[in-house]
Amino acid sequence: MDGGNKLSQHILPTSAQLVGVCVTVISLIKALHIGQAGMIIDKLLAINCMLFTVSALLSYASIRGYKAERMEGFADQFFMLGLIELGGCAVLLAFEIV
Repeated sequence: MDGGNKLSQHILPTSAQLVGVCVTVISLIKALHIGQAGMIIDKLLAINCMLFTVSALLSYASIRGYKAERMEGFADQFFMLGLIELGGCAVLLAFEIV
């Protein structure tokens, strides 16, 4: 498995950082009392936190060699889903569409 999980080596630290970003934004929303939009966005960001956490765990499992290719594929899918949701939350927050 020479270099088979190189993607996981990028997903793991990035997912962990994005968990921190989501927690920070949730804290800011709570502190600023944004209102109805904030109540929905903070819940979406909490789900997003879980997506990035699962992605980080799967990429870690891949690096450790546990069904490496399969775990890396799942980690990538969770990571991309998290990025899409994070982008959607950013749009909702910026325009207060909710």
